[in-house]
Amino acid sequence: MIRETEAHSSSGLFMMLIVPVAMVADFIWLIASAKAHEPMFVIAAILALVLLAILLGGFFVVEPNFGAVITLFGQYKGTERRPGLWWTNPFTTRRKVSLRVRNFESGKLKVNDHDGNPIEIAAVVVWRVVDSAEAMFQVDNYDNFVHVQTEAALRNLATTHPYDAHGDGQLSLRGNTQDVADQLKIEVQARLEKAGVEVIESRISHLAYAPEIASAMLQRQQASAIVAARSKIVEGAVGMVEMALEELKKKGIVELDPERKVAMVSNLLVVLCSDRHVQPVVNTGTLYQ
Repeated sequence: MIRETEAHSSSGLFMMLIVPVAMVADFIWLIASAKAHEPMFVIAAILALVLLAILLGGFFVVEPNFGAVITLFGQYKGTERRPGLWWTNPFTTRRKVSLRVRNFESGKLKVNDHDGNPIEIAAVVVWRVVDSAEAMFQVDNYDNFVHVQTEAALRNLATTHPYDAHGDGQLSLRGNTQDVADQLKIEVQARLEKAGVEVIESRISHLAYAPEIASAMLQRQQASAIVAARSKIVEGAVGMVEMALEELKKKGIVELDPERKVAMVSNLLVVLCSDRHVQPVVNTGTLYQ
């Protein structure tokens, strides 16, 4: 594998002073040789001028958070990351690589979750190039490689977890968003390691059931919520009834036989657990009538 190495570039400002001065001196030499009718010196001055013109092609500029990947006749010679004006062998090829932080948001992918339910899922991945040599030479197009591998990792992650958890401790896409995002980051990073790319952050940006089952799943979620709420209501009502019976017994307000206790418990549970307002009935008779 090709790893990034530091390029040995010369200061562009220094060469900017040397080359123009040499070109001016060469012009003076050429004119003087032509006036003196010395053809050999004229040819030498012209060749020197051509050489100096070629040297001008060695200047290049590196912007902040960019790198210049330098190759000479197909061989990698290093990467210049330092911003500024630089000079190198004019026969080399310099290709710019952005080292800035970038993000990619996948489209809404339609996949089946662990339970086989069709869902729609999308993710945002924040990334940057950390090894310019790998990014340029290990993959054909590192930008497209990031997009394809991110979507592949997202599909694989969605198929290994259910949309909703069906038991305690089970990891789900909807209930464990942060854990799922951390897993996605690890998987995407493993896929992009060979391209010299670092994944900074990943998160799920869209998660929903597919339209064809969304209505049915919504009813299922509502039913589950109603059952859970009813369970809490019943649990609280039983505690309140128990507390009421204990208080009546402790303070000796009234003595209830088992049959009256059953009737009282039944009435209190109806009042406390009903989802509608109950109609109060005033007993004008005895406790038993």
